[in-house]
Amino acid sequence: MKRYTLFSTLWMSIFLLSASMVMAQYQTPERSGGDKPFPWPEGKRCAVSLTFDDARLSQIDAGIPLLNQYNIKATFYISPRSFLRRIEGWKAAAAAGHEIGNHTMSHPCTGNYAFSRDNALEDYDLDRIAKEMDDANRLIFERLQIPAVSFAYPCGQKFVGRGENLKSYIPLVSQKFMTGRGWLDESANDPWFCDFSQLLGMESDGKSFDELKKRVDNAAKERRWLILAGHEMGSGGNQTTLLSSLKKLFQYAQDPANGVWIDTVASVAEYIQTVRAGASR
Repeated sequence: MKRYTLFSTLWMSIFLLSASMVMAQYQTPERSGGDKPFPWPEGKRCAVSLTFDDARLSQIDAGIPLLNQYNIKATFYISPRSFLRRIEGWKAAAAAGHEIGNHTMSHPCTGNYAFSRDNALEDYDLDRIAKEMDDANRLIFERLQIPAVSFAYPCGQKFVGRGENLKSYIPLVSQKFMTGRGWLDESANDPWFCDFSQLLGMESDGKSFDELKKRVDNAAKERRWLILAGHEMGSGGNQTTLLSSLKKLFQYAQDPANGVWIDTVASVAEYIQTVRAGASR
């Protein structure tokens, strides 16, 4: 009886130790700031970055003039063909403080989309997508004399290849850029926890001011970083961020009582990195 009790006790100890080790794997990792509210610049309760993809012509013709009117800086992830059609405008945008980011040379997406059937991510490997990013970086630097430190995943898609050969290219983005932004995500970013190489981006296209304000207010309530992602900038149409909504958003953000900081992806990321580095010491 004594031997049985000793064996049972030993077996239970081993079981509990193993269980605790397994459970530890699933616990949320400790964050630098713990549960403390993130310390945005004085008086601010959240950060908002306005981002726009593809170097659409309406960005130069209509959107950037409105941004400049309110002294708001945004991040633009350019596609070469449209970028080169308005190169002088993009030079002026960069000189005014807007950030120019990388969106690859040819905007590859899944071949399930008809427009990218002949340029499908399913047919890519890591070397090919790396070249896409490097060539776009080279073009931006040659034309604007500035490095691109921010990247936006075309169509928000982060994998190349198929099936067993599927590979994430998030690690490549992490190596080449300070940030990588997604698309059609469902939340703002937790500044204590977010992975800079796969930041969440929420759609701004087609949204009324009330819809944008709700997202901003939710971010402020949780002291988060909201990244809005759009395409065309105008009064309506497919994939268009409404200038009327942006104008009201700028006015809302300029009221100190609302605690909203609008700045480029790079500027906000640099600030967060500085705070996190200080908190980890």
